[in-house]
Amino acid sequence: MWSASSIRFGAFLAPYHPLDADPALQLRRDIDLMTHLDHLGFEEAWMGEHHSTGAEIVPAPDMFIAAAAERTERIQFGTGVTSLPYHHPLITADRITQLDLQTRGRLIFGTGPGKIPLDAHMMGINPSDQRRRQGEALEAILALLRGEVVNMETDWFTLRDARAQLPTYRADGIETVTASTISPNGSVLAGKNGLSLLSLAASSPSGFDALDRNWDVYEKVSAEHGHHADRATWRVVNPMFIAETRAEAERAVSRRIGSMASYVNRQTGQNPAWADTPAGIIDQWRNDTLGEFGQAIIGTPEDAIAQIERLIEKTGGFGTFLILHVDMASWEDTKRSYELFASEVVPHFRKRNVGRQASMQFAEDNREYLIGGLVGAITKAHTDYYGQPAETGALRA
Repeated sequence: MWSASSIRFGAFLAPYHPLDADPALQLRRDIDLMTHLDHLGFEEAWMGEHHSTGAEIVPAPDMFIAAAAERTERIQFGTGVTSLPYHHPLITADRITQLDLQTRGRLIFGTGPGKIPLDAHMMGINPSDQRRRQGEALEAILALLRGEVVNMETDWFTLRDARAQLPTYRADGIETVTASTISPNGSVLAGKNGLSLLSLAASSPSGFDALDRNWDVYEKVSAEHGHHADRATWRVVNPMFIAETRAEAERAVSRRIGSMASYVNRQTGQNPAWADTPAGIIDQWRNDTLGEFGQAIIGTPEDAIAQIERLIEKTGGFGTFLILHVDMASWEDTKRSYELFASEVVPHFRKRNVGRQASMQFAEDNREYLIGGLVGAITKAHTDYYGQPAETGALRA
């Protein structure tokens, strides 16, 4: 039985970075963020794969995860996602099993067809072939991860007596995830292969509207292929930046949010009037209908809670909520945003303070009895020592 108290929390990094800052420092800050998330108790952190357009600057999520894993203790890492059409399946399987061993089983293998059109263009891949190639690669990789010997030939790779020589860290293998946006393609692929589902576009209106439909597709296809669709392995993604007040959140992102809006608008050839000011961008992102970041939360812990509850109501429940991380604030403000989320948003859903609140309520409801007993005990002790009772005011002070 699904319960909101079982939700896990994490961050999803493309990563999005402004084009006017040092990429070496940006990468270092991303690694620093991993240690911060681990310290705060977040369960998962995901890193994407991209090869062009400047802002999403990690081409090798496995290399990033290898470095971050050495600096953390418990957080799990996901490739978010490995673009399967860009790599030979044997190489992918080998790198993933090595990383799984290095992280002692803290790896989640996220897969997808590739997102940025320029990436595919530079590699001479027709975009219409990417989803087919994703399915073909996934078929081969899953067999290799199961320890099978694979012979397979397509128009873009060949496997001859191929096997992964390294085992997975756990006997039950590596959790493998397929990305889904708006179309049912990801749900079908995940359901067919018994994989977990990652809903990347949960915050956009079109992606939000498709959440329950795509889950229904996933359940149906999973059942048809003898797999169980488990809500505990379903992940949804939504951009969030929070502070003590909305005004403080707006102040924190105002200097750099323009760089991120420019990144999105330049790809689409747009130059909208709302992008001229930070206030215009913030308002647009909060109410976006088509944009990259959907309906972003730039506000307070209460705003974050309300959006997650809205996602729960729409989906019927999911396993992990991932904050889509957008580099649009100072390092100190960014850390504070995650601290607030961990200290105020997570406990709301985990119900970690139910016992404390009940204890306080009992003390309040029975204060006359409890305080009366305390006063009586102090009076007796005072009388026993001094031979006379203390003044009432002194007893209650």
